[in-house]
Amino acid sequence: MALEKGASMGLRLRDRAAAPAHSFEQLRIRRLTPNIGAEIEGVDLRQPIGPALFAEIRQALADHLVIFFRDQAITPDQHVAFARLFGELHFHPAAPHEPGRPELMIVEADANSERANGEGWHSDVSCDAEPPMGSILHIKECPADGGDTIFANMYMAYDTLSERMKAHLDGLEAEHDGEHVYRGLFRNFGVADKPSYPRAIHPVIRTHPWTGRKALYVNQGFTTRILGLPRDESDALLGYLYRHMLHPMFQCRFRWTPNALAFWDNSCAQHHAVWDYWPNRRYGNRVTIKGEKPV
Repeated sequence: MALEKGASMGLRLRDRAAAPAHSFEQLRIRRLTPNIGAEIEGVDLRQPIGPALFAEIRQALADHLVIFFRDQAITPDQHVAFARLFGELHFHPAAPHEPGRPELMIVEADANSERANGEGWHSDVSCDAEPPMGSILHIKECPADGGDTIFANMYMAYDTLSERMKAHLDGLEAEHDGEHVYRGLFRNFGVADKPSYPRAIHPVIRTHPWTGRKALYVNQGFTTRILGLPRDESDALLGYLYRHMLHPMFQCRFRWTPNALAFWDNSCAQHHAVWDYWPNRRYGNRVTIKGEKPV
């Protein structure tokens, strides 16, 4: 897969990857775009999920990187139970959570908010030594319009680099730091700062533990520098990668409705929550699933 100059779009795909060939018996899948995102129909997450249905949901996530379920009036316990099917839970190092439920991160913004969760492009908590694999966000209240979340395919961001750029990035590592992100970030929720926040070193190109595919793994939120390069070279290279990875053809956009649920793979997708709905309120909970050390 490569990019070449186009007459009007500037960049276009020359060799397009084939759509996933997997068939599903229990799920009805409607793709949001050819490259990322799908709405899943025919599932009630309030009901027990057997092995066959679990396998189909996991495969849909692998195929589409982010999957969406509408009209899921699940309880917090059902939300947590669904996440636990996919692995041990991850606890956010800074964000507020529901009382007595550290696994249920609060995602909220209203007229009194100084900021909204996830405004910048990022992969969740990539500053951890073992960043979360998956994030499952259940929005219970949302504005009538606005408040969309945009997702971007980091497999495609890698695939469409030139072979020379891939060779240049191979073996490079980058620093991901939570200090500048989290310190003071949740003061409007009355959350006191911790003495320190996570910091980790990860490969610029990571291999997905399920699919074996390569993906770009740097992001504007947490990545501070590429190791082994002078600061000006690191800044220039990261700036190029950030611009490249956010081309619209790598993206899908999801319009929230009450009781919608999104499940995304942080290993190969980034996201950006658009805060265009002030002074209206958006509220929900996010549960995250532990991941592995990126390799």
